[in-house]
Amino acid sequence: MRIAVTTQKENLEAEVESRFGRAPNFIILDTDTMAFDVVKNAQSLDLPQGAGIQAAQNILPHKPEAVLTGNCGPKAFRILQAAGIKVVVGVKGKIIDAVRAYLNGEYKPATDANVEGHWG
Repeated sequence: MRIAVTTQKENLEAEVESRFGRAPNFIILDTDTMAFDVVKNAQSLDLPQGAGIQAAQNILPHKPEAVLTGNCGPKAFRILQAAGIKVVVGVKGKIIDAVRAYLNGEYKPATDANVEGHWG
């Protein structure tokens, strides 16, 4: 299974970033091998709006089955959900621990965004 996790750093000991759209990086982790790639999200960081949309489009080519993050807005949530990607919000702690918790069923996919989008 491939899982994308929001993070500020570039290793599995880093903390899960609470913001999906403005996360500096995504770690794309293969849970079978624990090998991972880092996908930079720099293009989304300074956008006045649409950061979540851009971030979602940034990870779609990496084909994760799930995204683990702290918070996800409605536009990004819809894009990810439409692509068949499970969105898991409320995730905290070290990436490696969060992935294990998800695989153990401690985190469940969300049914909707958990924060308001930024309009205007």
